[in-house]
Amino acid sequence: MKPDPDRAVAKQTGPTGSPLLVVGSLALDTIETQSSRREEVLGGAACYASFAASFFAPVRLVGVVGSDFPADHEALLSSRHIDLAGLERVSGRTFRWAGRYAVDFNKRTTLDTQLNVFETFRPKLPPAYADSPFVFLANIDPVLQLEVLGQVRRPRFVACDTMNFWIGGKRAELLRVLERANMVLLNDEEARQLSSKDNLPAAASAIRGMGPGAVVIKRGDAGALFFCEDGVFAVPAFPLEGVVDPTGAGDSFAGGCMGWLARTGDISPVGIRTALVVGSALASFCVEDFSLDRFRSLDETAIRARCAAFAQLVRFEAVSF
Repeated sequence: MKPDPDRAVAKQTGPTGSPLLVVGSLALDTIETQSSRREEVLGGAACYASFAASFFAPVRLVGVVGSDFPADHEALLSSRHIDLAGLERVSGRTFRWAGRYAVDFNKRTTLDTQLNVFETFRPKLPPAYADSPFVFLANIDPVLQLEVLGQVRRPRFVACDTMNFWIGGKRAELLRVLERANMVLLNDEEARQLSSKDNLPAAASAIRGMGPGAVVIKRGDAGALFFCEDGVFAVPAFPLEGVVDPTGAGDSFAGGCMGWLARTGDISPVGIRTALVVGSALASFCVEDFSLDRFRSLDETAIRARCAAFAQLVRFEAVSF
């Protein structure tokens, strides 16, 4: 089934702000930790990013699921006023991923990947999505990211994610995406691979020369570094005593950041700094439970309190001699 263009964002009520287009994967994940296991829970980069962003701005989701995608998962996304007009439902099985985490959660082993209907996914934007001013291209084939960019008209701010597989196998296409992106998010290993630089500031400088004015280097539980023309900003990961499931933390980080930018419209370096703190706050909530379960009970009061805690975390008096 093709996306239904008649189901428009304008028919929904929800967060204020500019619409954010999110394109990426929806999946059924099986997750193993040292203490628990969850089978075929809702996952995928687009799900995490969309859900995190939906606390701040209207979200337009583009992706594909199979005929076995549970109706309650779709209902959960709809409950957040996420526009699903761009969600394709086709015959076949939904993308599946299975992984196991080490005791400290810093190492993850992929046990199984079944692309299923995602293998032949080609993004098709409903006409109403073409004017999306904010765009987040989650970690998918850069060929598909380019196809999305070819369907949107003059977006105001485009952010993209990528991974080492695309850097090594689709470098030329990825560079074409970066030429059109305002911000790229990637981890430290990927930044070094893309730039051929070992030093992260040097790597970020080289990547900025490829097109994006803003480079965000994700460093897991060490937080993230933001590089732009105005300098460098470090956002910490919020210190938590208990981590349950880190799956989707990076996508929640990106989604929270982009949702905040869409809400405020402030894409200045100062505005992006604030958005990154908001994104880090959403990522910290994400890891407190499996799948998107922590987001089910999350509200603006809790988000506001954690962002205030971030301010206390990094606040200090200037050193004087």
